[in-house]
Amino acid sequence: MADTAKSGEAIIRLENIVKRFGGAQALSGASLTVRRGAVHGLVGQNGAGKSTLIKLIAGLHRADEGAVETDGKAYDRDPRSIAKRAEAYLKASGLVPTFTVGEALFLGRELRFPGTPFLDRAAMRRKSAEILERYFGLALPHSALIADLSAAEKQIVQITRALIANPKVLVFDEPTAALVRREADLLFQLIRRLSAEGVTVLYISHYLGEIVDLCDTVTVLRNGRDVATLPVAETSAAEIGALMVNRAIGDLYPKPAVAPGAVILEVENLALAGRFEAVSLTLRRGEVLGLTGLVGSGAKEVVRTLFGLDRPTGGTVRVKGETVFSVDPAAATDRRLALVPEDRRRDGVALDLSVTENTTLASLDRFSRGLIDRGAERRQTEDLVKRLEIKTDGVEALVKTLSGGNQQKVAIAKWLSRRSEIYLLDEPTVGVDIGAKVEIYRLIGELAERGAAVLVLSSDIEELLGVTDRLLVFFRGRVTRQFISSETSPGEVLADVTGAHETLRHAG
Repeated sequence: MADTAKSGEAIIRLENIVKRFGGAQALSGASLTVRRGAVHGLVGQNGAGKSTLIKLIAGLHRADEGAVETDGKAYDRDPRSIAKRAEAYLKASGLVPTFTVGEALFLGRELRFPGTPFLDRAAMRRKSAEILERYFGLALPHSALIADLSAAEKQIVQITRALIANPKVLVFDEPTAALVRREADLLFQLIRRLSAEGVTVLYISHYLGEIVDLCDTVTVLRNGRDVATLPVAETSAAEIGALMVNRAIGDLYPKPAVAPGAVILEVENLALAGRFEAVSLTLRRGEVLGLTGLVGSGAKEVVRTLFGLDRPTGGTVRVKGETVFSVDPAAATDRRLALVPEDRRRDGVALDLSVTENTTLASLDRFSRGLIDRGAERRQTEDLVKRLEIKTDGVEALVKTLSGGNQQKVAIAKWLSRRSEIYLLDEPTVGVDIGAKVEIYRLIGELAERGAAVLVLSSDIEELLGVTDRLLVFFRGRVTRQFISSETSPGEVLADVTGAHETLRHAG
């Protein structure tokens, strides 16, 4: 693979980069130096300039001011040079769903018989099979469609495509957003192996724990500038986060003190065959209850069942004292339950509808007397946009134009418009930057202050301990432990999440 002889020298150098798009300034003097063979983290809130900086390195943009060097050579606009650099830029959306694995791997650089226009399909199969076996220990059918692959397999195709070109630099842009923990761990092993072989890795992620576990060095961007470049071994995730948002780390979890009120949700011995059993819990007005567990622990299925997406095979659910049988989503909504799903772009919002249309989607009966009262609908939306501090060009802007954090706020606004009382939040901060996370944490606290009951499912233990009052741990389909969040450390929770303690306890 890459030459390791010059390990430690700068392979990427950007100095005082300025980049404007129309009247907007994306970068305002940013600098970045990446050493050969390093795993270098790049972090920042949405809008900090990460994507613009990476596209400059890949040759997809040109700086208005400043200097760009890759592998000791000044930036140039030769199309062949740009194409070669862009090959190493890996992003989750970079594959065509209708292509086969073989077509995706060799698109634009097909192998041909020497001196002919004919494709050497056998050579392409051999080369891709060699890399798949060498780095991943698996074989993918050459004729399989990209659309039929799992998220992890798509990631493998992207990486294999880059490795075929013998790259010196690989840029990973949020590579674990669609991966479960086991798949992410395999990716980290691969990145460490590539680094050991001399390949330089530039790693972008909202997950600061990944940066600390994986990277040698991290550069923090804020408002289009680099504010720090730090050795990861001497830096904590909390310190990195504080630099990103320019605030004390203690402010990350702005949880108000709320005295819980009456019980609003009671679950007793709830079961779903093959998924979970004997789950009991209570939730009070003004309370924030956390759920966590490994993939397959049953926690996610409990949330789905409470909202009526899955039918329970046993147990009872009571909402405000009324027993609910065979709930479906419509019945759950009528009882003032709200679900903000993990995949907001697929299930939580309608991307091609406006902020207003999304906000009032679950409460149109409030604005309809045969015809929709557009004025009342707009006033409701403007009020919620202001209240939730949703950053948008206007209430008629399409939701797909908003950042991930603001899309999540629109998903919550939909249920506020419905006047929901019980909020089921499934991984509410996944895929959003740390600044947006703080705003979502603040919103969770506001819901509790207003007397709503909030249930938060998350795999981020520190996040749960920061925003919840109590925390239930799921392991192999059962609730195994209850914690008081303010009296608990992440290590204690992790021990139960991973099965270090399997003492089963009732949690009510």
